[in-house]
Amino acid sequence: MRKIVIDSQIQQLIKKELNFPSPPAKVVKILNAVKNDDAAFSKLGEVLSGDSILTEKVLKVANSLIYTKNAAITNIYQAMSIFGTDNIKNIALASVIAVELRGKEQAGFDFDHFWRRSVITAVSAELLAEALQHKDDDIFVSALLQDVGILVISLSKGEEYNVLLLDAQSSNVDLLDLEKDKYGFCHQQVGYVLLTGWNLPNSISESILFHHQPINAPESRYQSAGTLYFADQLSDLLNEPGMAEKTRIFRQRLFKRYGMDEMQSLKLVDDAAANSREMLNAFELNPGNVRSYSLLLQGANTELGKLNLSNEQILLEMKEAKELARKLLDINIRLKKLVNRDGLTGLYNYRYFRESLGKELSRAAKYNSSVSLVLFDIDFFKKVNDTYGHPVGNQVLVNLTQAISNMVRPIDVVARYGGDEFAVILPETKAAGAEIFATRLRRCIEKTPTFAVGQSIYVTISVGVTTFSIERHDMTKDRLIGTADRGLYQSKENGRNQVTIFDPEYCELN
Repeated sequence: MRKIVIDSQIQQLIKKELNFPSPPAKVVKILNAVKNDDAAFSKLGEVLSGDSILTEKVLKVANSLIYTKNAAITNIYQAMSIFGTDNIKNIALASVIAVELRGKEQAGFDFDHFWRRSVITAVSAELLAEALQHKDDDIFVSALLQDVGILVISLSKGEEYNVLLLDAQSSNVDLLDLEKDKYGFCHQQVGYVLLTGWNLPNSISESILFHHQPINAPESRYQSAGTLYFADQLSDLLNEPGMAEKTRIFRQRLFKRYGMDEMQSLKLVDDAAANSREMLNAFELNPGNVRSYSLLLQGANTELGKLNLSNEQILLEMKEAKELARKLLDINIRLKKLVNRDGLTGLYNYRYFRESLGKELSRAAKYNSSVSLVLFDIDFFKKVNDTYGHPVGNQVLVNLTQAISNMVRPIDVVARYGGDEFAVILPETKAAGAEIFATRLRRCIEKTPTFAVGQSIYVTISVGVTTFSIERHDMTKDRLIGTADRGLYQSKENGRNQVTIFDPEYCELN
């Protein structure tokens, strides 16, 4: 079969723009074990049996209801005899990758939610393939990894991409279109490039390449891409508000594509919910509130007594509309936070800093008060990065952020101005107060250690300070920033690790 490839320029762009994780060592071992078909059974058995934790995970999945209907499976060789080497290989790959690419929430990306949804998609794909009698040993792992491109882009682009995700959730714009407009590629293509680079079977990576648009898939992948497409929709309606309306649309699409009647499609939805809870436990993920459509309707029936199903449906959809409205409000709050915050430190970003400084200057002019500005950066920070590496440098920035945050008032605005440069807006603060604050800040930073590579790393800062007073109502934010920046520069020129106070009027005269 001819291998499907994407445009070489897109592949080059993806590799240039993103940092790809290396294949986990266990994935390499599993794939190497099955290279030779004749020895695959024994080699894979050796690899899996030699890892007790992985064996336990594989057997948990193999003993779940979607795979085992009868007696329990007690060892890897028994599992391979019943399900085949390919099936167990894929379960093992799924188990390893879901663990290795799982981390803590980073810059708004929820890893647990991502993998929870992926597992539900995998269960849905397996059940749909079974219902349609489309035998496909790769469908479970293909569905589990079909959105892995989202994870890769988020890890590389951070806050910038997570804003895009929230934008797609809160609007009717397709995520693929948003991605292509911004980056020139989409997460389907990223997933394909990652998994082909990891040497996963073409049947997996090529199906993933078309899973959101199966109509574009070649004939050889049309069936599997279609299964992934509907599994994604089923996972969506089990995970998100609006289940009643989504279930109705899902049933209509299943009937149009596969001729599945209402009873068959509702059974698929309920089976997916029931089996997902068990599979999420096998993957050590919180099942959350995955409920079947039938259970949701029963809840409505309890509240309405003996009213008919149509009224149950109305109540259910009213509840879902309220839940959806709450979710959209939460998304908008999170989106606003992401737009205003720096991804690494959590401080306000440059855009928000300038906006806030403009407001504080207007307020000070209106009420005849003062506002001070402190700019500072880390001395010889490039040397820290060159000596210890950028991850340690990032940790220094995070520790510095925590130290500053403990020193400021609720009304103060602390921002990452850019790179290793920071800004603090001090409302209602005159020059003398700003100098005291800046001096305390400098002393605090030089005593704040970062513990890394077996040692304590200390840094110092150079600081520039200026103040807007009631005598200078014509002062602009750019002139105030320029004055503080001159003070910072002077601190560096005079030997670093010091504070320089500059008056805006003095700067204009010199």
